[in-house]
Amino acid sequence: MAESVFADALYYIALLVPRDRKHEKALAIGERLLPVHMVTCEPVLTETFAHVSGLGPFARSQAVSFVEELRSDPSVTIVEQTHELFEAGLELFRRRLDKGYSLTDCMSMWICQQFGITRVLTGDQHFVQEGFTILLPDRER
Repeated sequence: MAESVFADALYYIALLVPRDRKHEKALAIGERLLPVHMVTCEPVLTETFAHVSGLGPFARSQAVSFVEELRSDPSVTIVEQTHELFEAGLELFRRRLDKGYSLTDCMSMWICQQFGITRVLTGDQHFVQEGFTILLPDRER
């Protein structure tokens, strides 16, 4: 099996919104990573839809089509929103009250730990604070 990476909402938003400042970088890194097993979760998709919902009917339609493609892609695992996932995210959130993590970040980090994933398709520095490598940083090193 190919390496697994976790896909965050910031990555999906960058792919879906051509005027997003990370759009070209997201397209390029997606191609460069192939073949890759991508893991994401329903809370990430919910965040993606929340962002795209204000961009009009065309963007909303594109988001629906995009998620339908993800759901049918055998190289993508979408972890369902369950009570266990919520509780695991809440526990990490509770332990990191000094951080600015969202509950979705916490659920995503827990999933990464369960899958042994260390690389995340995001620009969100919160993942760096937890020891993950982000693949869409604001600055290249």
